[in-house]
Amino acid sequence: MNRQHPNRIGYEIMKFSEAWLREWVNPAVTTTELADQLSMAGLEVDSVTPVAGEFAGVLVGEVLTREPHPNADKLSLCTVSVGAAEPLQIVCGAANVAAGLKVPVAVIGAVLPGDFKIKRAKLRGVESQGMICSAAELGLATASDGILPLAVDAPVGEDFRAYLALDDQAIDVDLTPDRGDCLGLAGIAREVGVINRTPVTPPAMEPVPTVNEERFPVSLEAPEGCPRYLCRVIRNIDPAAHTPLWLRERLRRSDLRPISPVVDVTNYVMLELGQPMHGFDLAKLEGGIHVRMAEEGEPLVLLDGQEITLRSDTLVIADRVKPVAIAGIMGGEHSGVTQESRDILLESAFFSPTIITGKARSYGLHTDSSHRFERGVDPQLQRRAIERATQLLLAITGGEPGPVVEAAAEAHIEPRPEILLRHDRVTRVLGLEIGDETIADILTRLEMRVEPVAQGWKVVAPSCRFDISIEEDLIEEVGRIYGYTRIPTRRSAAATVMRAEPEVTFNLQRAKQLLVDRDYQEAITYSFISQEMHDLIDFGHDSVVLANPISSDMSIMRTTLWAGLLQTAMYNQSRQQARVRIFESGLRFIKQDYEIKQELMIAGLLSGNAEPEGWGAPARAVDFFDVKADLEALFALTGCPGEFRFQAATHGALHPGQSAEIFRDGAAVGWIGKLHPELERKLDLTSGVYLFEIGVNGLLEGRLPAFSPLSKYPSIRRDIAVVVDREVGFEAIRETIRETVPEILREILLFDVYTGEKVDSGRKSLALGLILQESSHTLTDEKVESVMARVIAALADRYNAQLRD
Repeated sequence: MNRQHPNRIGYEIMKFSEAWLREWVNPAVTTTELADQLSMAGLEVDSVTPVAGEFAGVLVGEVLTREPHPNADKLSLCTVSVGAAEPLQIVCGAANVAAGLKVPVAVIGAVLPGDFKIKRAKLRGVESQGMICSAAELGLATASDGILPLAVDAPVGEDFRAYLALDDQAIDVDLTPDRGDCLGLAGIAREVGVINRTPVTPPAMEPVPTVNEERFPVSLEAPEGCPRYLCRVIRNIDPAAHTPLWLRERLRRSDLRPISPVVDVTNYVMLELGQPMHGFDLAKLEGGIHVRMAEEGEPLVLLDGQEITLRSDTLVIADRVKPVAIAGIMGGEHSGVTQESRDILLESAFFSPTIITGKARSYGLHTDSSHRFERGVDPQLQRRAIERATQLLLAITGGEPGPVVEAAAEAHIEPRPEILLRHDRVTRVLGLEIGDETIADILTRLEMRVEPVAQGWKVVAPSCRFDISIEEDLIEEVGRIYGYTRIPTRRSAAATVMRAEPEVTFNLQRAKQLLVDRDYQEAITYSFISQEMHDLIDFGHDSVVLANPISSDMSIMRTTLWAGLLQTAMYNQSRQQARVRIFESGLRFIKQDYEIKQELMIAGLLSGNAEPEGWGAPARAVDFFDVKADLEALFALTGCPGEFRFQAATHGALHPGQSAEIFRDGAAVGWIGKLHPELERKLDLTSGVYLFEIGVNGLLEGRLPAFSPLSKYPSIRRDIAVVVDREVGFEAIRETIRETVPEILREILLFDVYTGEKVDSGRKSLALGLILQESSHTLTDEKVESVMARVIAALADRYNAQLRD
């Protein structure tokens, strides 16, 4: 319970040393083969990395003497033995160097991480024949305070790399939530042993003899949340003791920082067995342990210094007067073990996953302890863990252990069900015949109780396997251990029927390909966003708040795809990628009354230059009409682009002068526009950002193209320039002309927009080209003049349009 993010070097799910694993089980396979085996068995190996940097020429040395440097106050002059005939003279700047200390020494010719070569040198006029190294200088830590002290029995002159077995690999396993049994090295070792049919030999964990009879009373006041609680008093530990290097190294290779012997031992046992533990300072506990629900509003200062106010739905560990820990999550600062603690109380408990799930995140926490208890810890593991921790702690700090005090409510510990596994069912589900002996061997090696019966076997899974409750779970275990690659592929002999799709159906895949053809890149972002981002860009829609968010910046469901696209643009611009053209398709989630409305959307973002940098044309920033052109190309895929209209409108996230709502046959389908300047400033976006978002449902109805005969008679073009108010859009002008002369109008072209001299303020000139054509005869001048007169009259009547001189 005493581990949290600040102790982590890099928070991962389960990371361990290969050398440590091979002490438990050592199959004749390489590291790569071992990683492949684990991945194929469902324990996906995320990475395999060296546990130390590349270095050579570093030996175990002993500091014989330490004297002040004659020419520098902060340097020391040391003589160091490395097993050679003569000791070395080394100048060292570390404050913790002392005579009698065993240390790693890089001798002349050594090469340290980063290709740093050790040469003979003079420091402030004194010759130095090597370097006494820190953990950071050897790639064993990101930072270190002083040189790395070694154990007193470290053999002088031995190669340091061999002494610490640094030719080792750290294996990072990304587990699924149902495999909490593998959040300890013992579970990983069991899997490796089963896969390779190799015996697993755990270290001896015998019960520790008691020295005193002191018992600390325990009261289970919430047995449904904590049906088993064990504790043990250990008096007179040595507060000056240090965690041995071998244990610190195993913690480091699992990305944990060593802190103090008590904390390090409980962390070690958690990594080894999968049982989180905690140590209390006995002198700071008043009365006995009370496992109870918190009282509403109770305060508690956690180990990380954070002060929280507890809720009544939170299980706590308390003494007679106050809570001292959040059960299964984190201990309190007041009762924690310090450098002055001499008497401690070790805790090992089983907390129900249902009482722990979501509690840590609700307080803004996520610890290794909560991570394990949420997924399920073996309810029979607690006594073994407390004995193991006591064994290790006594070896390091000494002390006088008392008896283990156990409080249990067995009625609240769910027993493992007895499952009937039928041989015929295994064959039918897996599609191959596996021998009875093989199936029984696999299940037995997985520590299941197997009893043969007429149809197959009666099986009871071990207490650590919460994920096994039905027959199919057992079949899955047989299949993954037997090997999925050994299961033959058989194609179905059943007839298949192709489902007909209407030709007019909108093809989202084709739309995405069109955007890619127009120089966009597809983005895939999370459906979760922060409340702050939602309030900035889409405060008009009610959002769906997550009860147990992954983190505070992913606490609600997105109501617009713009949130993820804007975050992607921010990420790119912060890395000097100013030209961004991205799109995304996915669901948005809008809360309506008591329901969640899910809509499939397609959205895009443009920023930076319209074209990639080049010499052929001057650079031009992307503008509103670039985005509009891309959308019009998208609408053309429906076969009826003329049904879409862009109408000037205001949106809280868009520039009030450069935004439009998009309609199809009068129904709103989306938005287009420039990001509001105030939002650009708040999001620290340095160039103009343009956005669009369309509901895919608004694109679904299409129209098949139909052939119409081409006219064999010539077309006639007439150009006019009309002056209208600036608020009048070209879309309205075009629609009016189409309504006026639909029979012979073939096309309308806008080829110039002018404002300036000879045009009144508040007005603009639109130059239009009208293409006219009859299908049955040649147009006469009289007919054309009549049509143009009707067009001009309609524009004058509706928009007060005037012909420009």
